[in-house]
Order: sequence, then C-alpha cells, then structure tokens
Amino acid sequence: MIKVKTLNKEELIVNAELIETVKATPDTVITLTSKKKILVEEGVDQIIDKVINYHRKISRFTDETEG
Repeated sequence: MIKVKTLNKEELIVNAELIETVKATPDTVITLTSKKKILVEEGVDQIIDKVINYHRKISRFTDETEG
C-alpha cells in the first residue's frame, strides 16, 4: 500500500499491486487494474519511488520470514 494525496488534499491509501499506469496530464493520474482513475498531487517520479519502496519493504519482509 502507498499513501497519496488527492487534488482536494484528501489522504488516500492505494494498493500498489493494483496500479496499471501512472501518467502526467499535467496532473498525475493513477489508473488501477479496475480502470478506476485517481488524480493525485504527487508527481509521476514520486509515485514510482513510493511503489519501489513498497516493493522493497515487501521483499525485505518476505526474506525475513523465509530465513
């Protein structure tokens, strides 16, 4: 899960596994696998960083529980 802010300043938690695309139009639009679109304040690069960090945390957790 990643935390983002919508354009109306509402904090929203998004399942990073369900993100299909992230596009700057010029606002950042996250499209989920369900085709739902979410407009967010964060830029594309910020969303990418959040998703990478999410996957790192999941990987680290998996490594700890398997070892």
